Amino acid sequence: MRLLVTGGAGFIGANFVRSTRRERPDVSLTVLDGFTYAGSRESLAGLDEGVRVVDGDVTDTALVAQLVADADAVVHFAAETHVDNALADPEPFLRSNVIGTFTVLEAVRRHGVRLHHISTDEVYGELALDDPRRFTADSAYNPSSPYSATKASADMLVRAWVRSYGVAATISNCSNNYGPYQHVEKFIPRQITNVLTGRRPKLYGSGANVRDWIHVADHNAAVWRIIEDGTLGRTYLIGADGQHDNSTVLRMILREMDRDPDDFDHVSDRAGHDLRYAIDPGPLQDELAWKPLHSDFAEGLRKTIEWYRDNVSWWGPLKDGVEARYAERGQ
Repeated sequence: MRLLVTGGAGFIGANFVRSTRRERPDVSLTVLDGFTYAGSRESLAGLDEGVRVVDGDVTDTALVAQLVADADAVVHFAAETHVDNALADPEPFLRSNVIGTFTVLEAVRRHGVRLHHISTDEVYGELALDDPRRFTADSAYNPSSPYSATKASADMLVRAWVRSYGVAATISNCSNNYGPYQHVEKFIPRQITNVLTGRRPKLYGSGANVRDWIHVADHNAAVWRIIEDGTLGRTYLIGADGQHDNSTVLRMILREMDRDPDDFDHVSDRAGHDLRYAIDPGPLQDELAWKPLHSDFAEGLRKTIEWYRDNVSWWGPLKDGVEARYAERGQ
């Protein structure tokens, strides 16, 4: 298989490329990435053999068409993803997430190439903290932030191209990923690297907001199951039954790093901060026989902490700039 991976130098995309190279060495990989602040060549270090890396914009019509023409399938990770950045400046999110997805769709339509589109559970909005329900593929879209609104728009474009033009595509909406190579602006690596650099961790508001955590390796294994055996036109929800509120996650990190679990600062809450996400992965498990392997969240956190402790050279140059931007926002 010749596989084009957009956004393959970002957090989830780089992990996908690495696991694919390790577990499916017969797959020929081309990575398209614009290498914005969130894309890192170091995340792909050591993968030169069998991996072609193209520095380019996912909205570049000619380039995307050329790369798609040489592929058997496309996995579309490329996106701006950080909610705080979207609140400060939504324009890059519209360009990358909406126009970028449109560009990919037109290329796969023209060349008859299979597409898998990566999305998020945030398109469904929020659930109440005391609501036992979980998101399903039939849940109504109700995005709360500029980021989730652009991802919802991208999802709808994919669905429309499937119905209107017969594009061979699937969609997956995943819960919150964690693991190695995640940018230090995100919640879990920010707290870990704050401790490692002698800073006090930060917690939005009361910390009661619940996220449904999944290890990035489990997410990417599910993506491969969908690519191989998923029903074209379907949306699959990827989750690992990992619901924890932010306060609990932060205290778990602090205990694992031998710090007082109350050794953190509360900061002003994010605007429009969704209360709770929860994914029902039942259809994915039943139809495609997928199950998460990293179901012990505490163990996953321990290994993630070890990775950041052992890879300061990867995240260290990013840290001061990230914290300066948070300080400007009072967070």
